[in-house]
Amino acid sequence: MSTPPDNLIPPARGAKHLEYFESRAATRAAYRKRFQYYYGDIARYCSYFIHGEASVLEVGCGTGELLNDVPGCRKVGIDFSPRMVAEAKKQFPALEFRVMDAEKLELNETFDVILLSNLVGFLDDVQQMLEGLHRVCHERTKIILTYHNHLWEPMLSLAEEISFKAASPVQNWLSRQDLENMLSLAGFEVYKVIPRMLVPFRIPLVSSFINRYIGSLPGFRHFAINQYVFARPNRQAPHPEHSVSVVIPARNESGNIENAVKRMPAFGRSLEIIFVEGNSTDDTWDVIQAVAEKYKDTHRIVVAKQDGKGKGDAVRKGFHLATGEILMILDADLTVVPEALPRFYEALEKNQGDFIMGSRLVYPMESQAMRFLNMLGNRFFSMVFSWLLDQPMKDTLCGTKVLFRSDYERLVKNREFFGEFDPFGDYDLIFGAFKLNLKIVEVPIRYQARTYGETNISRFRHGFLLLQMCLFAARKIKWY
Repeated sequence: MSTPPDNLIPPARGAKHLEYFESRAATRAAYRKRFQYYYGDIARYCSYFIHGEASVLEVGCGTGELLNDVPGCRKVGIDFSPRMVAEAKKQFPALEFRVMDAEKLELNETFDVILLSNLVGFLDDVQQMLEGLHRVCHERTKIILTYHNHLWEPMLSLAEEISFKAASPVQNWLSRQDLENMLSLAGFEVYKVIPRMLVPFRIPLVSSFINRYIGSLPGFRHFAINQYVFARPNRQAPHPEHSVSVVIPARNESGNIENAVKRMPAFGRSLEIIFVEGNSTDDTWDVIQAVAEKYKDTHRIVVAKQDGKGKGDAVRKGFHLATGEILMILDADLTVVPEALPRFYEALEKNQGDFIMGSRLVYPMESQAMRFLNMLGNRFFSMVFSWLLDQPMKDTLCGTKVLFRSDYERLVKNREFFGEFDPFGDYDLIFGAFKLNLKIVEVPIRYQARTYGETNISRFRHGFLLLQMCLFAARKIKWY
């Protein structure tokens, strides 16, 4: 057996692991093919959250199959086994692989995504490895960590006893709480954990049905073999202020247009207001033009008519015209007040999240601000979304949403995955943010009653449409 360089020799327990992986390197690719159903699902699900323009580092890459299967514009894999790395280079010569100890990273670049797949069980010091990841993280790096559910330890030990599964060294069996605590101690925040796969081997028709549908149900998910932990650096890097574009879709809102400008606070490096008028039957378009002319010396105001129908079409038009680095939506009914927008800006600016939404269901509302049936509908959809997105969601239909322009541009490129399914635009952005692996954060706001006009939302017709979109999203997210 070849001997690794002195600086890669791990302590005693690690030396046994090194010997084990060195001895398995030549047959590793064949072993993975034998259990392609299991390993293929890991690659498929990790790929779900990685876009093609991302730089990807896999720590503990083995013979390189996972790194090869996920998208990315630059992909680097490291492993402490020279023979594993040699096999990886042989299989995938176009990728970059290096012999390196996961607990002693020596890379002089940062990556958008870091993969740690079934690695933590073999490490001598998990926290030390996690702390070392900061060397290869920038402010918005995302970590995708997969590991075995500790409840499966007896079953996997039995599989080894009957030679169904290859024997492996004794591992660290970590609970979800263990990993979340170690990530926190190492300076990372966990923003979602997703269990996946009840049946880790292929039984025609049966495995797919159980894993896709039964495995996504509350209660059953607790027993899934794989846990996917999503984390990001818990730090705030100093940076200059960003420019902001506030898009205001307006249909039959002429009485609110001037107030939207007069009450707009100054924040960010620069601020532009974009009104997009949409098929109004009142004088909204005339008022928008008059207000833009009146305030042209004190505000940058852009006006446009939307090409199609619906709020979603208006928002896309406004985002297309926007020049700011941060994009915001403000509903023209001003039920979310313009004065609240700096809170959304600060949450994004301070890296508290990547996609910021308003939540109207925290504070008491003004009388008549939201009708009772609308309230019930919002609470129902918040429960559905909490299940869909694997994180607590209080309010999915608040119109105010904020994200970086660069993330929106990636969302647009990725939009074909969900398709043009949402006339409102809210779900299109939320599901797109989830698919891009953005941390979604809700900012509580006080919801005000309308002072002009009537809502453009039909409780029953639009509520049924929203339910249809949730079922569509379940197929694209939960049953993927």
